Amino acid sequence: MFGIYLKRELGRRKKAALVIALGLALGIALVITVSSVSAGMSKAQDKVLQSLYGLGTDMTVTKAQAAPTSGSSGGPSFKFGAKSSSSTKQSSDRVMTQGGQALKSTLVSKVAGQKGVESAVGALSLNVTKVDGSFTQGKAKSTTGSSSNSGGQGQPGGGSGSSGGGQPQVQGGGANFNVNSYSVVGVDVAHQGLGPLASMKITSGKTFTSSETGTKVAVVSKSYAKEKKYKVGSTFKISGTKFTVIGIATPDSSESTTDLFIPLKLAQTLGDAKNEVTTIYVKATDSKQISTVKKEIQSNISGTTVTTSADLASTVSGSLSTASSLATSVGKWLSIAVLAAAFLVAALLTSSAVSRRVREFGTLKALGWPSRKVTRQVVGESIVNGLMGGALGIALGVGAAYAVTAISPKLTAQMGSTGGGGGMGGGPGGGGPGQQSTQNTLEIALTAPVSLTTIALAVGLAVTGGLIAGAMGGWRASRMRPADALRSVS
Repeated sequence: MFGIYLKRELGRRKKAALVIALGLALGIALVITVSSVSAGMSKAQDKVLQSLYGLGTDMTVTKAQAAPTSGSSGGPSFKFGAKSSSSTKQSSDRVMTQGGQALKSTLVSKVAGQKGVESAVGALSLNVTKVDGSFTQGKAKSTTGSSSNSGGQGQPGGGSGSSGGGQPQVQGGGANFNVNSYSVVGVDVAHQGLGPLASMKITSGKTFTSSETGTKVAVVSKSYAKEKKYKVGSTFKISGTKFTVIGIATPDSSESTTDLFIPLKLAQTLGDAKNEVTTIYVKATDSKQISTVKKEIQSNISGTTVTTSADLASTVSGSLSTASSLATSVGKWLSIAVLAAAFLVAALLTSSAVSRRVREFGTLKALGWPSRKVTRQVVGESIVNGLMGGALGIALGVGAAYAVTAISPKLTAQMGSTGGGGGMGGGPGGGGPGQQSTQNTLEIALTAPVSLTTIALAVGLAVTGGLIAGAMGGWRASRMRPADALRSVS
């Protein structure tokens, strides 16, 4: 009897049922869209962190930044002296650890032994600044012409890669020079699954083998290889040491923030940092206990800064950060407002429909229907309307999410180092202690994945909307009396 009556009444009131369903569908579709876009923002942010941080990395350990000493120049000096009146071509490489601060390599095993740590790997981030030009007594001619300075001292800057620390100074009588800065990271070739190379994919050549700890080979990022026209087999020098390119690496997402990867042992030799690392990459045994592991490391290993992905995420700016803020704040409250309005409209329309059925419900009560049976009938009709709205809302929401994914709007993310001691920014190219001003701009394609949890939420909202509308209409129907039916006839 319930099913037959329900089908007949819904068929008689198609327009009213459609209006209620459409109202609920709008709110549910908006919730699905906002939830999916928010998930896409989170996924995009994870890609940004991976490009600087390494897959599987939960936190990094860097040296706590020391206060600058008085009278420090802020960077090394390059000195060039003209040897004769004829043109003299000179070149100099300056290799320095990012920020000028490093940790002892022995701390890697100490960190790995902390409670809650699954594994730890050390890496050494270097900045190489190459200055070259043609120098003469009194007059100079630049070989490249990209930068110049005459007399006294200059502040060269920029370059193709990520420069770090203070700016080097060039001194000389009269000089025109070219400055090229790029980033180098020394990786533990025996443990490449964690750390700088973990988020890179070898697209040409090969990666390091565990036996190449002292071999003069390098993996080059795709963007830097394109800029320098490097390919597998190409050679280059760093401070007179000749390296051979064995592989070209492409980041899994966005752009690489490191130009060159070399074995850790060689990086320590070049940077005069024997048995030192700038960053320790840490993987926790349980990703849900990251904050606990962070406290464990901080309390047991002094003089270090421990930074988690949550800390680094707070430094992301640009359109990604703006869109994420809109999705999580404006989008959330807009969804709540639309849902509340949809529930209210559904409740009012259901109550109004019940008021127009006074004769029907009064007659049913006169025939012996108890109030609970009338209420059940109204609630049943409302739940069906809610489910119809839910189905329509899911279709609209999934369609909108698919459209966002198909369009894949580009978002930019700017990574600045954390204000303390470098934190995860101490990773490859991400800026280390003393490099707070460095930013890396990455481009991410936005997607809007729809999860089963989101679909389940939509179904729950549809049922909730039907129950709210049914409760309002049922309450109105339960107050009707058989005499109301007679009055409506007259």
